[in-house]
Amino acid sequence: MKAFIYARYGPPERLRMAEVDQPVPDAGQVLVKVQAASVNAADWHVLRGRPLFSRATLGLLRPKHQILGVDIAGQVEAVGGDVTRFQPGDAVYANLLDHGYGGFAEYVAVPVEVVSLKPASLSFEEAAAVPMAAVTALQGLRHHGDIQPAQQVLINGASGGVGTFAVQLAKASGAEVTAVTSTGNLDLVRSLGADHLVDYTTTDFVGSGRRYDRILDTVGNRSVADLRRALAEGGKAAVTGFTSMRRLLGVSLRGGKDLAQVSAHVTTRDLELLSELIAAGKLRPQIDRRYPFAEISAAIAYLEQGHARAKVVVGMA
Repeated sequence: MKAFIYARYGPPERLRMAEVDQPVPDAGQVLVKVQAASVNAADWHVLRGRPLFSRATLGLLRPKHQILGVDIAGQVEAVGGDVTRFQPGDAVYANLLDHGYGGFAEYVAVPVEVVSLKPASLSFEEAAAVPMAAVTALQGLRHHGDIQPAQQVLINGASGGVGTFAVQLAKASGAEVTAVTSTGNLDLVRSLGADHLVDYTTTDFVGSGRRYDRILDTVGNRSVADLRRALAEGGKAAVTGFTSMRRLLGVSLRGGKDLAQVSAHVTTRDLELLSELIAAGKLRPQIDRRYPFAEISAAIAYLEQGHARAKVVVGMA
């Protein structure tokens, strides 16, 4: 089969298309013929081996996993011996972040605990945009417990991959949502249902005087002190992104019960919940750009620039 591989850490140009062996599903896996994939920050971080401490698990000198890609949507080609929930021909979507990557290929073997049937209303490209970003938003918003109706929720980075899902999920929970984004993305987040808009190029949400019961920071560009200043009494914040090691360590070391760094771990249960919200019309992936399979390197390079509106997806056709 064809796959994009890399043998050394570096920029997206390190990826090259190659012929590799098609995987065979183990007992608890399904073999998926990939129809679409999406690119995530995890892909370019792993490709570059950044931050450096991550190489302790990724491979000190060379990457352990030569095929990137964590979000996929496609059709089940074959099932392992212990699999009863899926059968060949099923349209599915899945996430491989905790299971060795491998999505940037024509076929991938996926553990059943991170697979769900694809929402019928979504194309394969739309479905591939969901798992990593939407589950990150879901787990970030719920890290401190379920959001209650009428709570004041702020989403920092509301027009990004995680942020666009977070705005919709918070609204579906009945919250009053404030979305922080740039001037050019205000219309996008307004269309997702945000009640209040903050243009960070002209207004600092920390100094605005408003206080929030929940903050989801998908960017990771604010200090612990800033986030706490913006919280209402008893409020809680979750950070799912980072812009520097200083910011990451600041939250990790100085956070606490009210402020936490959250790393998402996708499960079938989460995907099934998202599918229900999608079917109910409460959640819809937003796609910025679509690339063909042959241009995966360009897709990753574009995402790495940090200006993508919502999701960037790759079609296999």
